[in-house]
Amino acid sequence: MDSSQLFGITMIAYLLAAAFYLGLFLFKIERLGLIGMLLALCGTAVQTVAIGLRWSESYQMGAGHAPLTNMYESLIFFAWCTTLFYLALEYRFKTRVMGAFVMPCAAVAMAYASFSDRIDAQISPLIPALQSNWLIAHVVTCFIGYAAFAVAGGLGLMYLLKQSASDKPSTASLTASLPDLKVIDDLTHKTIVFGFMWLSAGIITGAVWANEAWGTYWSWDPKETWSIITWFLYASTLHARFTRGWRGRRIAWLAIFGFIAVFFTYFGVNFFLSGLHSYGSV
Repeated sequence: MDSSQLFGITMIAYLLAAAFYLGLFLFKIERLGLIGMLLALCGTAVQTVAIGLRWSESYQMGAGHAPLTNMYESLIFFAWCTTLFYLALEYRFKTRVMGAFVMPCAAVAMAYASFSDRIDAQISPLIPALQSNWLIAHVVTCFIGYAAFAVAGGLGLMYLLKQSASDKPSTASLTASLPDLKVIDDLTHKTIVFGFMWLSAGIITGAVWANEAWGTYWSWDPKETWSIITWFLYASTLHARFTRGWRGRRIAWLAIFGFIAVFFTYFGVNFFLSGLHSYGSV
């Protein structure tokens, strides 16, 4: 069995996990959440093996690089980071219903990687600019940040749904399984702080790598520009919370808008804007 088949199994596990988590949210049956968690855990284990296998296949084919260099590989790595981060958060805070707002994101990423013919899934040698020890450091730090922001966006959506239902008693039963607004707000803030630290590390390692590859730390490439826009958006969110006491709905909306900015930085730039990062589609 090769890595692509294992990634297919992972996709199915994540899709089923998302469905069971949504079942927990809609029907309030705890067993559905447990099954969703076990499916997500099994999918992550299979995906971990698949990533290692693809890395090994890269060496066997003479390419010899970590599986982080094109859109196919980056989507898989994003789904892996998002699921791992979510499972850690679920274990730490015992709030399983969050999976209904996070696992669909990981499942869609895996499904797009598996089915889109626009993505080159072939393993090929790196171009000279990518042949650097900074590759892993830059990509890993960025994608841990992206994963945290994906979870924060899901938490922001949870907050808005919970608050909206609390204002309309007739729909309150739909969100009865969600944590209290204060708990969601606190989790959103902590997740944004975590993601912000990793995104900052990703921008720094990217700048060092750019200087090594192109002789300049910053060239205002479209992806670099959108990365700094995203960074300032989250920096402003944290600044507003620390200095002005912003909480609740404002932070929830900023978490959602922040993830939209992350999505465009990671995904949209590759398709709508050309630049130095276009070759790798990451």
